[in-house]
Amino acid sequence: MTSTVQIKDEVKRKYGEFAEQVRDGTEASCCGPSACGCGGTDPITADLYDQAQVRNLPPDAVHASLGCGNPTALAELGPGETVLDLGSGGGIDVLLSARRVGETGKAYGLDMTDQMLALARENQRKAGVDNVEFLKGEIEAIPLPDASVDVVISNCVINLSADKDRVLAEAFRVLRPGGRLAVSDVVRRRPVREDLRRSIELWVGCVAGALEESDYRARLAAAGFVGIDIEPTRIYRATDASAFLAEAGFDPDAIAAEVDGAFMSAFVRANSPVGR
Repeated sequence: MTSTVQIKDEVKRKYGEFAEQVRDGTEASCCGPSACGCGGTDPITADLYDQAQVRNLPPDAVHASLGCGNPTALAELGPGETVLDLGSGGGIDVLLSARRVGETGKAYGLDMTDQMLALARENQRKAGVDNVEFLKGEIEAIPLPDASVDVVISNCVINLSADKDRVLAEAFRVLRPGGRLAVSDVVRRRPVREDLRRSIELWVGCVAGALEESDYRARLAAAGFVGIDIEPTRIYRATDASAFLAEAGFDPDAIAAEVDGAFMSAFVRANSPVGR
């Protein structure tokens, strides 16, 4: 059985290595040939941002994008709002959020990986953005006060946590009444064999840690959220992940029927009650 500490350590190691590769200009792979966050032609990370959005961002912020969606578009951020990105990585969504909330707003990025934080702060410097602050910490223990942000976003990170209930409880805690959760995440559409879910490599690749849709809804409600909606954005085929599954020790042909269409990227929306 993979422990919480093992999962956290492996995620930190893999994403730290990828940040260093980005800074060195040598990024070849972060988590495997078809893992979440490797960009290029990867079916999870490809074509998430249009060129108009990223044209003025530092190239390293774009190259280090490890997401499965575009939560800044999903969140419909407005001027003067305070936004928090859980697992901010190289900072692409924080920098885009800062642009949307304007000079009177604030964008926080939270990450546990020193290399990613260094990369994000360098990208902030290159972008010349002042209304941004990158914080070191874990998404299970957000270092911000209660009711201090208007919007919580995240991009293919909550699924990596081994304690998702704690993550959702923390997100609810820091949201102001009437605040919004707007995340992109990988979600399971049906049950998947247990040995697939236990693989550390699949946790890092954003797949094995994915909740089933009904479970995700139930956990959000248990944390206190209302107005819950999960909107599919991409459904993954067995062929999308065949090389990665083989690298992780599985026979892609033997498990194709089980994994084909079993996972999707989704926009997950929920609200903090106004009268809480």
